[in-house]
Amino acid sequence: MNFLPTLRELVRTHQAFESYSSTHIRSLGLSSVQFDVIATLANQEPMTYKELSEKTLISKTSLTGVIDRMVQKGLLGLEAHENDGRSQRIHLTAKGQKIFSKVFPAHMNYLEQAFKRLSTKELKAIETNLQNLKLIFMKEKS
Repeated sequence: MNFLPTLRELVRTHQAFESYSSTHIRSLGLSSVQFDVIATLANQEPMTYKELSEKTLISKTSLTGVIDRMVQKGLLGLEAHENDGRSQRIHLTAKGQKIFSKVFPAHMNYLEQAFKRLSTKELKAIETNLQNLKLIFMKEKS
């Protein structure tokens, strides 16, 4: 079980990143989930709940409450799906787009402050290693 130290570091890294990122997102007036939804819908065609769930990795069940609250705040709008009367498509409202235009660049600049401590070569190595690890788990799943 020589993978346990790597697994431990992967989990700790994820937790550290989530803490670092979510603290800043909260300071901008959003939750991490709200930020994820806004960033995913920005500059995109409206999406169904299922499509948004797949792109954000938020379960469809959890997403329903988040979407409802964001609609109430005027950040998102719902429209009937043209091909399926039982389904709705979600889009950013003008207010949601305005928040995206303010919050997204601010958060990317915040994250850049951490990532710029790594060289281009280090970033590429991390990216490659993470892709390799992901592929291992995807192959195990099939």
